[in-house]
Amino acid sequence: MNDITIAHRAATTVSDKVALTMMRLLRMGMDFFTGYSHDHAVSRGVKNPSDARRAGWYSPMDERKWLIRCVFLESVAGVPGMVAASLRHLHSIRRLERDNGWIETLLEEAYNERMHLLTFLTMAQPGRFMRAMLLGAQGVWYNALFLAYLVSPRTCHRFVGYLEEEAVITYTRFVAEIDAGNLPLFATTQAPEIAVRYWNMPEGKRGIRDLILYIRADEAKHREVNHTLGNLVQREDPNPFVSEYKDVERVHPGKGIENLKPKGWEREDVI
Repeated sequence: MNDITIAHRAATTVSDKVALTMMRLLRMGMDFFTGYSHDHAVSRGVKNPSDARRAGWYSPMDERKWLIRCVFLESVAGVPGMVAASLRHLHSIRRLERDNGWIETLLEEAYNERMHLLTFLTMAQPGRFMRAMLLGAQGVWYNALFLAYLVSPRTCHRFVGYLEEEAVITYTRFVAEIDAGNLPLFATTQAPEIAVRYWNMPEGKRGIRDLILYIRADEAKHREVNHTLGNLVQREDPNPFVSEYKDVERVHPGKGIENLKPKGWEREDVI
């Protein structure tokens, strides 16, 4: 989990550029309402967070601000997988065809993001204003994704891939802030019981920093999955993350992070 890296897949097609633009607009809105900003050099580990603060790159984030930021982020991240899975489920039963294994992975992603949210909610409860923001955002977000997935599933998966890239950056900076001593409460606080059970966290590795590493690894996996799905023929190709491969010696996608490809697998590598 310590080997998770920041990565960005270049937008080479019109669809990719649309997805990247929409993600950046969403990111701007989230940053504004959660008071978040960051210096990419901090997330890449080439600058100390304290130095970036003194240089005025971003405003300080205390422990509660970080938790509220994460609640907002995970409430957004839990929607795309469920939207895609429900639409593919309806397409499957309407066309009387198999789905080629996509629904399972998409539902797993939605469930995983919801567990992230429930974990953060045991640590901080948002106020009335934030709850109202979440309610309004979810109403717009779900319906917008529903319509977008009907029009272009590939663009939606690329969009989520880009969104997960940003999530990896956010959680990498979170870890950097803890390591720099800027979040002293998190240096001694233990992960909630729901997290210990869900990730089966071992004794001695149950701190908040350890928790964020688990969550960042999940987001890195979602990044890989969605960038890969965005490379496939949506109605024809099988899901490479649940497929059985004849050549077991060849490196191929799986459910874990052993063969993680941050920018996704190209179609010719898995089909």
